[in-house]
Amino acid sequence: MHEISTPRPVRLTASAAPLIGALLIVDSLHFVFARILLPLVPPLTAALFVLAIGTAEVGLFSMLHRRIDLAAFVRRRWFFLSIGFCVAASTALNYTAVAFIDPGTASLLAKAEIAFTLSIGIVWLRDRLTRDQGAGALLALFGVAMITFQPGDYLSPGALMVLGSAFLYALHAAITKRYGGQIDFVDFFFFRLLCTTAFLLLFVVGRQALVWPGASAWWVLILVGTIDVVVSRTLYYVLLRRLSVSLLSIVLTLSPIATIGWSLLLFSTWPTPRQLLGGVAVLLGVGIVTIARSASDAE
Repeated sequence: MHEISTPRPVRLTASAAPLIGALLIVDSLHFVFARILLPLVPPLTAALFVLAIGTAEVGLFSMLHRRIDLAAFVRRRWFFLSIGFCVAASTALNYTAVAFIDPGTASLLAKAEIAFTLSIGIVWLRDRLTRDQGAGALLALFGVAMITFQPGDYLSPGALMVLGSAFLYALHAAITKRYGGQIDFVDFFFFRLLCTTAFLLLFVVGRQALVWPGASAWWVLILVGTIDVVVSRTLYYVLLRRLSVSLLSIVLTLSPIATIGWSLLLFSTWPTPRQLLGGVAVLLGVGIVTIARSASDAE
């Protein structure tokens, strides 16, 4: 596997801003979509079909525009299998968690991924943050802690599932950043989705949870597969190649704000005052990080 041996500065350019905005919108829908699918399809089955639809769409695009390079998969099979397992397990946990926890709170809890990602990024990938960025990151993490560690919440099955999912997704992002940068993007995306779908199929068959969706569920599955997999993850991986894994993780702390709005609109749920206060701390931390980075780039 190709390994990035030297650290590179964290960069946030003007050209990345529209992509970040688009990603924040679609990323905020992840738990909302999982909750919408809950009464239509069992969680593991829903996760499987959502990923299968996304894989089929990306595979069709690849075949129409170019030939898929199977040799790329053979050469990097352990890389693809590793990230495929991490994302499959993460997705399965998230889709199961919404049976126990509302989407807004789940999205806020999922930002514990920041702590995992920053730790992995600094220790393993040797990302570098300025002093102001570090202060902003600590403030954002303080906000996440306020949201996460609440009596009766953080020990609930749903909360533990979301936190486990956050760790697995942070691990996948770090592996991708370290070993996946030189892989052709279309090959990378298709084989990542294919391995994720394969592992989800193993999970579903192992749990004997395979159920064929009803006719009314298919249009929702297709919508979710297109937006939450193809569009969302394309934006995510494009930005992951442009930004450090630490900075991207911090910026994505904004997505729960939109998720809370969706949850209020669709499910009439609202976070507690403590959760909202933590959200303000997260927003302030993100603002400090992005402003400090922009000032540093301008020098």
